[in-house]
Amino acid sequence: MSIISTKYLLQRARQQGWAVPAFNIHNAETIQAVLEVCAERQSPAILAGTPGTYKHIACEEMLALCRAYSKSYNMPTILHLDHHEQFDDIVHKVNAGVRSAMIDASHFPFEQNVDLVRQVVNFCHRADCSVEAELGQLGGQEDDKNVDAQNAFLTDPQQAVEFVHRTGIDSLAVAIGTAHGMYTQPPKIDFDRLSVIGKLVDIPLVLHGGSGVPNDDVTHAIRLGVAKVNVGTELKIAFANAVKAYFAENPNANDPRFYMRTGMDAMKQVVHEKITLCGSEGRL
Repeated sequence: MSIISTKYLLQRARQQGWAVPAFNIHNAETIQAVLEVCAERQSPAILAGTPGTYKHIACEEMLALCRAYSKSYNMPTILHLDHHEQFDDIVHKVNAGVRSAMIDASHFPFEQNVDLVRQVVNFCHRADCSVEAELGQLGGQEDDKNVDAQNAFLTDPQQAVEFVHRTGIDSLAVAIGTAHGMYTQPPKIDFDRLSVIGKLVDIPLVLHGGSGVPNDDVTHAIRLGVAKVNVGTELKIAFANAVKAYFAENPNANDPRFYMRTGMDAMKQVVHEKITLCGSEGRL
């Protein structure tokens, strides 16, 4: 088994009307929790790591874990660079073996966004690495980057057409009203905007900020062209709450083989739910 790109998988998902869930991972336990469920459900999934994750565990170590688990579970694995912003950082990780990258230059003016994304695409495609980019900007917290509501802006459909054409990206992350983190109230998703983008742009679309989005909204977005749904915060909350509860019941516990497994099992429940929601079961 091997580390693969997302290009053809996401294309197939969009054509067939389902989505690939992308789960943020942080260490061996979180990788194992996701892949245990994927193997059971025969579902593809994307293991997504932000720059902060790769500071916690080096890219080469993450790749070694993914290759080992890919062999153990007899399934191809996608390790993804989520919200990476530096060209040299992406080059290093792709040269190490990563085959799926998101270059996030959405905070730059349009032309600067295009130039950086095109540079990343030109490099990554030579290494058979798929590239995701973002047009528009989501609010909320991602790693140490915090975008408030005033600075968030939605994707312009006509700009999206130009952006895809000029950059050659494989998938487009759209800003349509979701945000990173958990919501204090249900997000107001601009489905009309998404519908227009989906009709004008034929590559797979990506929904960031998927934690806490109502299920009906996610399935509606998939029908309109979303082929990748990102989930992060829900996983962390489930894992952390389960470990906290374990120590509340077992204050003298000290064996990580038990309390980490409790967190993993709680995280696995969220993974099961998202696979069902995305319709990705049996799609390997």
